[in-house]
Amino acid sequence: MSKNVVTKAFAHIIVWLLFFALVVSVSTSMGNTTFGQQLSSGHFLIFCFIYVSIFYFNNSLLFPRYYLQKKYFIYFLAMLLLLAAVVFIKPFDNLVSQPEAGRMGPVNFQPLPPPRDSVFRPRDTFPPRHFTMRPGPQPPRPKFFLDQNSIILFFLVWIAGVALQISRQWRTSEQKAILAEKDKNAAELAFLKAHINPHFLFNTLNNIYSLAITRDGQTPASILKLSNIMRYVTESAATDFIALENEVECMVDFIDLQKLRLNKKVYLDFSITGSTQNKVIAPLLLLPFVENVFKYGISNHHPSTIIIKLFIEENTITFYSQNKIFNAGYVYDRGGVGLSNTRRRLEYLYPGKYELDIKTENGFYTVQLTLHTA
Repeated sequence: MSKNVVTKAFAHIIVWLLFFALVVSVSTSMGNTTFGQQLSSGHFLIFCFIYVSIFYFNNSLLFPRYYLQKKYFIYFLAMLLLLAAVVFIKPFDNLVSQPEAGRMGPVNFQPLPPPRDSVFRPRDTFPPRHFTMRPGPQPPRPKFFLDQNSIILFFLVWIAGVALQISRQWRTSEQKAILAEKDKNAAELAFLKAHINPHFLFNTLNNIYSLAITRDGQTPASILKLSNIMRYVTESAATDFIALENEVECMVDFIDLQKLRLNKKVYLDFSITGSTQNKVIAPLLLLPFVENVFKYGISNHHPSTIIIKLFIEENTITFYSQNKIFNAGYVYDRGGVGLSNTRRRLEYLYPGKYELDIKTENGFYTVQLTLHTA
């Protein structure tokens, strides 16, 4: 039995005990019996059985099977029948009026014969000393007496049960909405990964194709690096986070592949500061920025400088890149597909835990991404 079930059962028991204690206290003050007599009577057991049965019969069967299924006529007809049974049985009135022998009826004054040695004095104060007080018979209740207290208790139990069911349905709906949103985010994130991976591999294969055409001696090593990248992409697709050192190794392999096609006019400033041990990061999160630097920061006619730096600290991971803009009219990253996907992944995986600053100033395109890992 789960802890949640035990907690709910304990809460139900406490509430029922408080309810019955309050009812018995009220009925004791209205009748002529003690608290203990009320608890030990058969009428009290009948009272408890009636209202407990109404509550759980409504909660377990009537409300979920008929009301929630929009069978309102059957539901309200059943509740009216239960109400009619309560009106007929009168559980609260029976609880108050028992035991009959202990109740006092109206007081009647019955005269006694005057003593022989006394003289009747008509002006004596009332009641005269030769009168005594005796309990008279209790007046019978009307045949069709309506027990209003039983009806009020019926509605209180009914309303409490309906409120509990509505609260439970609301919590269930909220949990389903959260799970649906989580599933939607997971499916969309998987789609984003699938969108990024072919885009990245397509550009890398183009570079290796160029090496193969020129019969470059570094082609086998380049193929091996591409194999490592493909293995990393395949393995990382099944998880949201991966070891930072694996991401860095993949990024280094990618940069090495790009360096094969760089001419002497390109200066690359690449460095990693800090330890990658015991750090995790979203896979393929940094590669779109690195890819864009090589795609748009190189010119065949003008000198260019590419800066790629990674700073790893205890609670933060900071990526920085900068490249010169040679064509101010180009659409960066083919309409921003890779960049927009990266932003969406950051929103999913690092909500409120990242800063992405992208600037275009003085002919340079600068990216700084800070991830808070603590």
